[in-house]
Amino acid sequence: MGQYAAPLRDMQFVLHELLNVEAEIKQMPKHADLDADTINAVLEEAGKFCSEVLFPLNHSGDQEGCTYVGDGVVTTPKGFKEAYAQYVEAGWPALGCDPEYGGQGLPAFVNNALYEMLNSANQAWTMYPGLSHGAYECLHAHGTPELQQRYLPKLVAGVWTGTMCLTEPHCGTDLGILRTKAEPNSDGSYAISGTKIFISSGEHDLAENIVHLVLARLPGAPNGTKGISLFIVPKFVPNEAGEPGERNGVKCGSIEHKMGIHGNATCVINLDNAKGWLVGEPNKGLNAMFVMMNAARLGVGMQSLGLTEIGYQNSLTYAKERLQMRSLTGPKAPEKAADPIIVHPDVRRMLLTQKAYAEAARAFSYWSALHIDKELSHADESVRKEAADLVALLTPILKAFLSDNAFESTNHAMQIYGGHGFIAEWGMEQYVRDARINMIYEGTNAIQALDLLGRKILGDMGAKMKKFGKLVSDFVEAEGVKPEMQEFINPLADIGEKVQKLTMEIGMKAMQNPDEVGAAAVPYLRTVGHLVFSYFWARMARVALDKEASGDPFYKAKLATARFYFAKLLPETAMTIRQARAGSKSLMDVEEALF
Repeated sequence: MGQYAAPLRDMQFVLHELLNVEAEIKQMPKHADLDADTINAVLEEAGKFCSEVLFPLNHSGDQEGCTYVGDGVVTTPKGFKEAYAQYVEAGWPALGCDPEYGGQGLPAFVNNALYEMLNSANQAWTMYPGLSHGAYECLHAHGTPELQQRYLPKLVAGVWTGTMCLTEPHCGTDLGILRTKAEPNSDGSYAISGTKIFISSGEHDLAENIVHLVLARLPGAPNGTKGISLFIVPKFVPNEAGEPGERNGVKCGSIEHKMGIHGNATCVINLDNAKGWLVGEPNKGLNAMFVMMNAARLGVGMQSLGLTEIGYQNSLTYAKERLQMRSLTGPKAPEKAADPIIVHPDVRRMLLTQKAYAEAARAFSYWSALHIDKELSHADESVRKEAADLVALLTPILKAFLSDNAFESTNHAMQIYGGHGFIAEWGMEQYVRDARINMIYEGTNAIQALDLLGRKILGDMGAKMKKFGKLVSDFVEAEGVKPEMQEFINPLADIGEKVQKLTMEIGMKAMQNPDEVGAAAVPYLRTVGHLVFSYFWARMARVALDKEASGDPFYKAKLATARFYFAKLLPETAMTIRQARAGSKSLMDVEEALF
């Protein structure tokens, strides 16, 4: 069944030694009084909740799954409802929310760290509060004051949960062809009818009400994405006292039986003249929904980090205990019948791959969350703008690169277990199944790659990319003259130059043939993902070198992992660059009949 212990030492390293968050938030008036001790205390308590309450429900929840009782009623696995009640009672839903609506007002990076631990412990369960937080963010940004007063306190308290209803049976990513309709009512509400599918957390027994954020079309709306509006559609329409009132015309038609995340109810949602209220401006719904969609993409990154970490922890324990064969250089445990499998080079490769991907993902995602805080709260407007551009640029990388790596890492974890990895009771095969969905939903990773290359980079002539490039070049310039940093700076500088040349080359080819973008996008994203990870590994190595003399083995391990990353993982870019340069001809010249 395994175990989970929150990686508090590494989390604190990233927050305080790498990112120096206490100094950073001094420039954010609403967070200026927060200190490192408070942050650490919050994370320690969160770690206890995750390891003691959530993790024990992960395997049983996967085995039991959710149950469609009938007539729109869905029950969650045994223990999920009680765990959610504990979560609400402890105030965790309010952690990163606005105090005006009952929130605790802590920075996004603290909430982000909480969600890493929640996802390691139980990704399926965590999707219920995770989507609710996304609904909170969307309404906080685009809801009318009346809607905010009615719904935000309930979402912040966690007594109501939220969903995002985008996909329809005939359209997924291409939301421009959605058919759900919204007809105006005389009281200012709208009657919404249509069917949505793949709705995570769409129905359950955890909370007293569920708030659906639904994309639909107004009468006479323009075709395509320019004619989409966003509506809030509650399961129970709030009465004058703000409590759940009459049952609305929105109901779960069935739950979908999935490869993974069995403990989360993924629903078909039928809307039959359901009452809804407009969020944001008419026909500007996609813009409003992007707040929730981007939150979800960052959330997928945290799901992926969480699964990478839990797979690593358990496969490491197994590798230290499982006896099999002898080391190629002679027995390492001569008193035993065989050596533990951690002595074998390929087992170490798989373990270090997981460790390197987890620790770089933690640095990258916490840095990204800190930049969200800067975007929202920094005193300097120019810093806010810079942070917003960097977050926009890197969100598709955070979603796609981390989820690709999580799938690879959980497969390594399962492989280390050998035959036991394939057996459900050992727990590893669940992480592989759960990780696989992260590459698909909230925009497939190919869509993220197109967004990165087509919209975020070529779309503004590389302006945002140059901002991240300057971070890299400034670090290279500052550290490149130091002999102890050469093994980290040289490969970082090299991949930085290669990405710059590759971007220019694809941009020139794309002006002649737009298919060049589609053909290059996926390997291009992996190449840039490695540039990002190289930057953070070089920065972490700098900190570890400065602290190595302390004798703390933590820093020795950090340097060893950095060296492994540059030696064994970064070289993937030799392949991805070549793939990106190969162009579209070998793909698009193949006639359909030849497939």
